[in-house]
Amino acid sequence: MALPLVPTALVAARYAAVGLAVYAAWRAAAPARRDQRTEDALDDLPEGTTLHRDGEATRASLRLRRTIRLGDSGPGVEIDLAALGRLRLRRA
Repeated sequence: MALPLVPTALVAARYAAVGLAVYAAWRAAAPARRDQRTEDALDDLPEGTTLHRDGEATRASLRLRRTIRLGDSGPGVEIDLAALGRLRLRRA
């Protein structure tokens, strides 16, 4: 039985094109700088979510810390997700 090479080659070419596009975007992106003040602010967030509204803006924060382990005492990974947000609407 013959192996259909044309459909397989088309799928491989599509994945190669997507891979090249992602690689080009990754290479073109500027390296992100680390601001220690921002890192400290994210580390100081309380666990959970908060929402605060005042006259000029709405501010929100989120902090989620979890540890995932394989088995009871197996290797694990700690996930620390922190985010800050602000929405400000003004008339122009």
